[in-house]
Amino acid sequence: MSQPTRILIALLAGVILGIAGARLGWEAALDVADPVGGVWLDALRMTIIPLVVALLVTGIGRTADSARGGGLALKTVALFLVMLWTSSALGAILTPLALDLWPMPADSAAALKTALGGTHVDVAPPPPLSQFLRSIVPTNPVAAAAADNFLPLILFTTLFGIASTMLNAERRERITGFFDAIAEAMLVMVGWVLWLAPIGVFALAFAVGLRAGSAAIGALLHYIIIVSGVGLVISLAAYPIARYVGRAKLGRFARGVLPAQAVALSTQSSLATLPQMLSSAERIGVPENSAAVTLPLAVALFRVTGPAMNLAVAIYVAHWFGQELSVTTLATGVVVAAITTMGAVSLPGQVSFLTSIVPIAAAMGVPIEPLALLIAVEMLPDLVRTVGNVTMDVAATTVVARLSGDALEENGQEHVPLP
Repeated sequence: MSQPTRILIALLAGVILGIAGARLGWEAALDVADPVGGVWLDALRMTIIPLVVALLVTGIGRTADSARGGGLALKTVALFLVMLWTSSALGAILTPLALDLWPMPADSAAALKTALGGTHVDVAPPPPLSQFLRSIVPTNPVAAAAADNFLPLILFTTLFGIASTMLNAERRERITGFFDAIAEAMLVMVGWVLWLAPIGVFALAFAVGLRAGSAAIGALLHYIIIVSGVGLVISLAAYPIARYVGRAKLGRFARGVLPAQAVALSTQSSLATLPQMLSSAERIGVPENSAAVTLPLAVALFRVTGPAMNLAVAIYVAHWFGQELSVTTLATGVVVAAITTMGAVSLPGQVSFLTSIVPIAAAMGVPIEPLALLIAVEMLPDLVRTVGNVTMDVAATTVVARLSGDALEENGQEHVPLP
């Protein structure tokens, strides 16, 4: 049984048992469930800052190295950056709009907010604009890390990562090698914590079910639909991009990318889908020299649904707790979501969920405690993430081909049988 499946089963079992416990008078069990869930949540939080810093430095270095690979690679990386920032901005627009059209039921929100009381959730009011601007640049990066001030920490780490790319190759490799080793060690620790996730998630879910009742299940379904819907909109944008920017025929693109989408859906891995994406690009008529550069870079660097869906999670939690998000707060989320995506590539879905969303939520002043429950249902939105990323990866190859002056071949290999 896969780890995401184990965690999902633990969530459902905890909620159902908690609902039953509320009717049977098991409130005393909270004296055990709350500490167990809280300790597991603290163990998760313990790994976030060193892992985010290490991944961001190595991600920036990897992006810079890719851009040095020639004109075609530079155009590809530039396109990816534009699309990632656009995705982040769309997440800030689409999610509040979706929640305005279909808000979480008030009774469910109130019940869940009360249910998480055992984890001491505090919703901080947004700071004044002048105070916010002064807080962006850290006077002491170590103090910012100790206080979980992610925005100044990410700014410092980003500038440090960019500065390291300007050193000579030997010194640059020392820095990236050092942070790469830190990232690998932290991923081992995260693996230990996630191995215990069924226990921690069960305890948290039991407490929520006991306090919130059946409202917990409805709220989780609402969350899945909202966040997956944002990712679906980003995914569907691949079709007009391929048609009007990449100049691919719409029907031909849709037919060509379908096999890659099927593999992505079954594997939930962009890397495992790479051979099929190359085949799909061939069917669409993308010249081999463009696809052979663009698609491997896309698998290594590009997760277009990430910024929008990660920001959607943070906005959803704010909505859950009745927190009003100012334009400044949303702009902060857009920036952090776009930047942290560079450190989230090639990671398991649950790890990237934490390393990407915790910094966004913390920078926006949104409670991060609910993420311990939401990670348990991440396997469902992750299907949308993977299929959307693969679809946009293939669409990006048509755009890069056009930017490079390579016209799509009219006789694409649509007849090639699936492997």
